[in-house]
Amino acid sequence: MGILVFIDKLLAKNSIVLALKLKICYNNKNYTKVKRKIYMSNARRFINSYNKIDVQLRNLFDYKANQSFSDIVRRSADKNLVVRKYENELIDFARLRNAIVHKSIDEIIIAEPNDEVTEQFEMIEKLLCTPPKISDIFKDKNIVSIEGDMNLREVILLFEKTGFSNIPVYSKNTMIGVINHKRIVRAIGRTILNGKDIDYYLNNTNCGNILNPTDMITYYAVMSKNDLIEKIAMMFEENKKLRAVLITEKGFVGEKVINLLTSLDLALINKILEDYE
Repeated sequence: MGILVFIDKLLAKNSIVLALKLKICYNNKNYTKVKRKIYMSNARRFINSYNKIDVQLRNLFDYKANQSFSDIVRRSADKNLVVRKYENELIDFARLRNAIVHKSIDEIIIAEPNDEVTEQFEMIEKLLCTPPKISDIFKDKNIVSIEGDMNLREVILLFEKTGFSNIPVYSKNTMIGVINHKRIVRAIGRTILNGKDIDYYLNNTNCGNILNPTDMITYYAVMSKNDLIEKIAMMFEENKKLRAVLITEKGFVGEKVINLLTSLDLALINKILEDYE
């Protein structure tokens, strides 16, 4: 009767989804007595992922040993994008884990996660325990850039030719900022308001002269190619004004830009966070 009581409790607590995610070893008259060593493959994989995630979150955020898995998941959701993305699944999986560990009888496994749930849990484990780096996904590129002494007319023509909106600016091999077409429009607007000749201004004003140092704080972020890919998504999530993330070797302003990622790259990043293998 024990297994019948267990199943009734699952359904009584609105746990139909949980019951469906488990392979209940039960037939019309009695539950099937399946030896643990034969039928434990998915359950062993599931518990292995659970333990790895539990240890990883406790190490990352220094949680106390007596805090439950569900509690640390809820607390970690504010600190980690992957946990936040899969918070509900992780809470549900904690209940599955309890069903496996606490309801099993010696030498008998009464419930086991199905293949889909096991594979999803393993995917979340990999994202948290062995997360992909930026360099794993986005390879170095020859980023279009300009020198700070290029005049604004030439920059505007380059914008038109390339279709880019953000172009790194260098001075003696040091990246000094990023020129954006909006910055140029503002500069032209001020020139018109001051009654100055536009052609003269465009031909005789270097792009480096209109760069605003605060732009690198407000509209851009610099990251190392060894940073985790989830950090890019967090940057765009936290800063709605962010135009681009500049990828360099070590993540320092002034280094050569080896990749430039915008919100258009978020679709690929989100896909990786959903299908990471």
